[in-house]
Amino acid sequence: MARYTPAEIERKWQDAWEADATFRACHDPARPKYYVLEMFPYPSGRIHMGHVRNYTMGDVVARYKSSCGFSVLHPMGWDAFGMPAENAAMERGGHPKDWTYGNIADMRAQMKPLGLSIDWSREFATCDPEYYGQQQAMFLDMLAAGLVYRKNATVNWDPVDMTVLANEQVIEGKGWRSGAPVERRDLTQWFFRISDFADELLAALDGLENWPEKVKLMQRNWIGKSRGLQMAFGLVDGPEGFDRIEVYTTRPDTLMGASFLGISPDHRLAKALEDGNPEVAAFCAECRRMGTSEEELETAEKKGFDTGLRVRHPFDPEWELPVYIANFILMDYGTGAIFGCPAHDQRDLDFARKYGLPVTDTFVALEGGEPVGEVAFVPPKTEAVRWLKAFGWDEVATGEQAIDAAIRFCEENGVGHGVTKFRLRDWGISRQRYWGCPIPVVHCEGCGVVPERKENLPVRLPDDVSFDQPGNPLDRHPTWASCTCPKCGAAARRETDTMDTFVDSSWYYARFTAPHSATPTDLAEADYWMNVDQYIGGIEHAILHLLYSRFFARAMQITGHLPAKAKEPFDALFTQGMVTHEIYMTRDAAGRPVYHLPEEVEFRNGKAYLKRPLQDQSGDFLQDSSGRPLFANDVEVIPSAKMSKSKKNVVDPVSIIESFGADTARWFVLSDSPPERDVEWTSAGAEAAHRHLGRVWRIANGIAEEMDQGGGIAVYESEGQGAASGGGDDLTLRRALHKTIHDVTMGIESFGFNTSVAKLYAFTNTLAKSQAALPARREAAMVMAQLMAPMTPHLAEDIWSMLGGQGLIARAPWPKPDPALLIEDTVTLPIQINGKRRSEIAVPRDMDAAEVEKLVLADDAVLKALEGGAPKKLIVVPGRIVNVVV
Repeated sequence: MARYTPAEIERKWQDAWEADATFRACHDPARPKYYVLEMFPYPSGRIHMGHVRNYTMGDVVARYKSSCGFSVLHPMGWDAFGMPAENAAMERGGHPKDWTYGNIADMRAQMKPLGLSIDWSREFATCDPEYYGQQQAMFLDMLAAGLVYRKNATVNWDPVDMTVLANEQVIEGKGWRSGAPVERRDLTQWFFRISDFADELLAALDGLENWPEKVKLMQRNWIGKSRGLQMAFGLVDGPEGFDRIEVYTTRPDTLMGASFLGISPDHRLAKALEDGNPEVAAFCAECRRMGTSEEELETAEKKGFDTGLRVRHPFDPEWELPVYIANFILMDYGTGAIFGCPAHDQRDLDFARKYGLPVTDTFVALEGGEPVGEVAFVPPKTEAVRWLKAFGWDEVATGEQAIDAAIRFCEENGVGHGVTKFRLRDWGISRQRYWGCPIPVVHCEGCGVVPERKENLPVRLPDDVSFDQPGNPLDRHPTWASCTCPKCGAAARRETDTMDTFVDSSWYYARFTAPHSATPTDLAEADYWMNVDQYIGGIEHAILHLLYSRFFARAMQITGHLPAKAKEPFDALFTQGMVTHEIYMTRDAAGRPVYHLPEEVEFRNGKAYLKRPLQDQSGDFLQDSSGRPLFANDVEVIPSAKMSKSKKNVVDPVSIIESFGADTARWFVLSDSPPERDVEWTSAGAEAAHRHLGRVWRIANGIAEEMDQGGGIAVYESEGQGAASGGGDDLTLRRALHKTIHDVTMGIESFGFNTSVAKLYAFTNTLAKSQAALPARREAAMVMAQLMAPMTPHLAEDIWSMLGGQGLIARAPWPKPDPALLIEDTVTLPIQINGKRRSEIAVPRDMDAAEVEKLVLADDAVLKALEGGAPKKLIVVPGRIVNVVV
């Protein structure tokens, strides 16, 4: 019996696609274009099942659109700069470049067997000098356009790794890699002026109709537009040069609940107080050792230092509030100072309880309210406001009106004014590390900071660096930083900071349109290929990567590197779920968890057991008192967990491909769940997918053998047997086929890949049982192969070839359903009796109403309701429903 052999089939057809250059993107003005892009991977060295799912989804779209006549761009690259490569160099020796390019080669070799329809001729890595040299050119253009600047900024500083850390790299106040307590330092940094675009970036979200609402909401919250009050609290006997403290608040309706004023340890006043007071200096130093992420500030113990200073409340000069330096206030938002209203803010309440400050409830609920306990009452803006009514503003009924009234009152009395602010801060891109894109400026003693000349780009990273000590190797290199000033020719020094790796990934989509161009983009190519029609990636990139990419598209348009239409680079966005797997866990003698690989576990009677005896730390097998090996009979199974090497619940895609074939892996990750949800990988599910694909192949092979028995394909087609016709079983099969064409197409168009797979499962059963003639079954199998081609391209090519299809199925046009065959011969009519559905009948679609009435009156449910009588009314709505009134 002929067998389905994925290893042979898949290699064969991948070679055929390569020889044919099937997936080479072509700028063809005569055809519509389609640009599908998955977020490119970091070259860690191994692909995982998340990669398989992500790139399979993109591949389905790319292959489908190509079959529909589009000129498709489906590229691949590598997000290759970053700290992991430097860490590997420090831990294992070697060079980040060797580690990175070695990993790229390994991952490319692991990905190619998946049969992805990628144009590999456009491949690049962001660590290629050809790529980052164009990034440097773009930086210079943005600098000339005023989109880049340099200033002092407070940053997270790792004193061991000697580098700036992003907020996300600070874990419980310590560096994510070194474990050292992080410090806050003032450093001179390079910034992109993304905040200048805050309003535009926010407003444009409304036009992104094909983005998930949850992603747009996350971006709106990150940009954080707010209407509030900027006001001043007058200082009582403040230090010289300080007579007031500016505060910004979004809730001026709570001003009458103020009990203290808090300032950041980095506030100008706090720094002035540090000079002559060691206690203040020590407290501020302690605060600066904290991280700056919102999560950490939210969960950290609230601490303050009473400066002894007081401020006057702007509504009442006799009302004075104490001034504290507080560890939960940052300079990054607002003015670096807040008024504390403990009753209506949880952080303020925690602080007030700790330091014995008053808690004044500003609001009163419409039906009366409870006093504030340990949980602050953060009122919706519909609550009634007690204090404003006390001011005689009877027209004020809600907190929202109170905010406007408070702003108006402060403006009329000269103590503040309404302002609109954004949470979004300018993007600091300076990183004190080697493995990144060098910032192309030099520092000249006479000329200051001078941009490098474009003809000198790329400013290449030196290869001869060492990682034998912490810090940036570029600072220690004996010659690399030494250069001449592009302006005056004098001796100068290069900038040794490199760019945040988010810069590398913020414009790669544009570079793919012309990856070998001598300029950042080729405008003619960008005008043809942009925008990205379908972008696919994880929800974890919903904020920063997507926001930075949107900013960069605008900056590139301003600097002449993208057409105006590309201000929003991604027309449609899809965020896929994870691939999960059960975790198998036992516990050691101390009760600590011990994790086991899936292949170490077997199931008997629905319970998990270890296949091998338990071992101690030295590897010796454990025995009971009788000397028999001990097995764990209580393996705990944790379902649907994110794959993690530490939890040993990973599935290696390479081994799956070797065991079952790439098409099985592709089919499984598409079949089990809607693509936006997590899918749980199970060995049983993979085996079932493999069996199904084997069944499809055998059905097609059986049809091919029948054709061979009749003289082969040439004879078969010369005798006019190449198309199905007639009625009976042939027509039944063709109706099912064209319904499947319609449903699979709709599934792919709507990203409902799992529904398309389900329809193909069902049609396989229909075809297997069909008694239709050979021509009808051949036609059905060939069209089914076309429908499966985006999901299981190798199997589809093999079936297409064995059944006599012309050329490659990858170049065949997508089948279209015949509308006439989508119309059912029969229709099911619900029967309502006295307004309630009680039965239904199936009748020919064109049956006369009088004939339908006869069938209805013979229906058991109607006979029972009539009890031998006649209906008062019987109304037939053709093709829809029958109403019976008894």
